Amino acid sequence: MAVDLLLGLQWGDEGKGKIVDVLTSKYDIIARFQGGPNAGHTLVFNGRKHVLHTIPSGIFHDDTVNLVGNGVVIDPVIFKKELDKLDEQNVDYKKSLLISRKAHIILPTHRLLDAASETAKGKAKIGSTLKGIGPTYMDKTGRNGIRVGDVELTGWKDKYRALANKHEAMIDFYNVDIQYNLKELEAEFFSAVDTLKSLKFIDSEEYVHQAQASKKTILAEGAQGSLLDIDFGTYPFVTSSNTTAAGACTGLGVAPNSIGKVYGIFKAYTTRVGSGPFPTELFNEDGATMARVGHEFGATTGRPRRCGWLDLVALRYACQVNGVTELIMMKGDVLSGFKSLKVCTAYNYKGDEITHLPYNIEEENVTPIYTELKGWEADLTGMTEASQLPDALNGYVEFLEKELNIPITVVSVGPDRKQTIIRK
Repeated sequence: MAVDLLLGLQWGDEGKGKIVDVLTSKYDIIARFQGGPNAGHTLVFNGRKHVLHTIPSGIFHDDTVNLVGNGVVIDPVIFKKELDKLDEQNVDYKKSLLISRKAHIILPTHRLLDAASETAKGKAKIGSTLKGIGPTYMDKTGRNGIRVGDVELTGWKDKYRALANKHEAMIDFYNVDIQYNLKELEAEFFSAVDTLKSLKFIDSEEYVHQAQASKKTILAEGAQGSLLDIDFGTYPFVTSSNTTAAGACTGLGVAPNSIGKVYGIFKAYTTRVGSGPFPTELFNEDGATMARVGHEFGATTGRPRRCGWLDLVALRYACQVNGVTELIMMKGDVLSGFKSLKVCTAYNYKGDEITHLPYNIEEENVTPIYTELKGWEADLTGMTEASQLPDALNGYVEFLEKELNIPITVVSVGPDRKQTIIRK
């Protein structure tokens, strides 16, 4: 059975959590394949907002298995807080939540290292979420990391101590003022590890293989966005994992020839959190309106998001890298009220007009070239059928479909799971 993928196509925050929640009824298994608690997947239903960081977004559906795959990095402390919130809502996660033994664990000293490294960069900082993600992936590739399966083995705390001591020496090397009490942090960490051990650990690649053989339907849930991919994003202002379709293969043990549909999610405009180039960023009232109406604040960090017009050059690139088969447009409702809209269809790159994403998109090299489209005034948030959408919005969608040569099958008109319009 093929494994379908759901991926963000911009700099994250596209609305993946909502759409996974909407699609979950079609799938037996929802599997996270990369990233960690730097993700913030927001779901809204029954008048309540839910934010997940590591746990897959299908957790609120009783009949769906939720798998945290080997490509994910887990902070036991944050994970426990997520579980505590699920307990408050009487979600029986112990029957449906599975953890890969090969997933790596974020230690308290990973977070401290993250803070020390970012502080030492000064003005050159990359905008890290300070969740310890980068240092954990560095230990993974450096073959020093501690994995979930290690905590089942005797002597794992000795391995922990050796790595934590190494981290403290590295923190000292940065020579920055980072205040911390490691004993307090460790007490909370080890308590959270005990909670983690109450869940079911599995050899996830075998589990996924058997599920495919049994014709189980599987949706792989990505975190962050394609333009934050460690290889194909706007390096070095990227995350530390492969957020693109290829990451699902390595993050779950899925063979490339078993990938089915690739759902690509994008906002009707563009946002970015933290540092890094952003060719279509707006510094005027239009950008401020997008931020205000769209409630553009990071679900994980609370940081305000930078806003700008839709960048089709970058979006086309993300579609190509991922092999997107269907597009899902989020936050169409946020653009209601704009008399006209702009879409970046090409770049002026060092004097030449190009339509592909070049190696460097810093503002001294790139100027966006825009196509102007008619806006719409209608409030979309109460609409439930594609036939209700205003002509100008349909024109906007059809223009994007023609430019990208990929169908837009879903348009989101609000944060609630019910505010989702199927176009086919």
